[in-house]
Amino acid sequence: MDIRELRYFSAVYRERNLTAAARTCFVSQPSISTAITNLEAELGTTLFIRHKKGVAPTASAEQFHVLARRIIDETDTARSLFRKPSTKTTLTLGLMRTLDVPRTITLLKPLTARADIALRLVGHDERADARIISKSMLRNDEHFVALWSERYVAALPPSHPLTLKERLRVSDLADAPMIDRCHCEQSEFFGRLAQRRQSAAIAQSEDWAMALVAAGVGIAIVPEGIARGNPDVAVREIEVKIKREVGLAYRASAPLADALKDFVAKLQKRRRKPGRTPHRRSARKTPSPSR
Repeated sequence: MDIRELRYFSAVYRERNLTAAARTCFVSQPSISTAITNLEAELGTTLFIRHKKGVAPTASAEQFHVLARRIIDETDTARSLFRKPSTKTTLTLGLMRTLDVPRTITLLKPLTARADIALRLVGHDERADARIISKSMLRNDEHFVALWSERYVAALPPSHPLTLKERLRVSDLADAPMIDRCHCEQSEFFGRLAQRRQSAAIAQSEDWAMALVAAGVGIAIVPEGIARGNPDVAVREIEVKIKREVGLAYRASAPLADALKDFVAKLQKRRRKPGRTPHRRSARKTPSPSR
């Protein structure tokens, strides 16, 4: 086995999906599948069980992931051990508050691994070289490179009666106490029944919303990555297919920072693979990041 296979395994373990893992590693799905097959053959065990929605880690994968993660971290440490100090360029990224942890880690690691970059993170509404935001937050003077799309789901207290259902309808939640999150997708979900729903609390962040759900205060409609990353809540699909697109936004009127050029180029290359169409805002063309 090699370190690349371990990184691919770690991505599949985190994403629970081969296609999603391939996107985060900037490779094709067959490369991910081959790496997992090689590891399973070398270890003599099955690491993942395939199902129609993705994969589920086996007990062997749970045990192996601890060791694989340690090897990956120690390898990264060894590579940086003898690097000569260099002048670092400060790169400021604005992050919206509702990013889920696993995807954020995957997104930032290629940047934090570079010895020539000093990464600085600020809020999405502060001055920055680029922003990781939902498409709905895109400004008129910004270009947008899509990173991922995720649906919204219902997060419920584990003991809530509605957890007996696999899929929830609007009518199921019409009279249930809800955690409002100051976002428009709840109005889109409830539609005409918005006036009937009970607002139990208003959460300013996803973490606070999940804490209130876990405490049994109410139910929240949240991005799937946020809900599934919290073991203290139950997650159920909703009948209205609400999605958000998250991506990298940067100003069209200013040259792209050198530290971001390679990163943006990789994102755009991934979006232009056969069968995909790169996202463009309206009819305006997105210039090359080298401009």
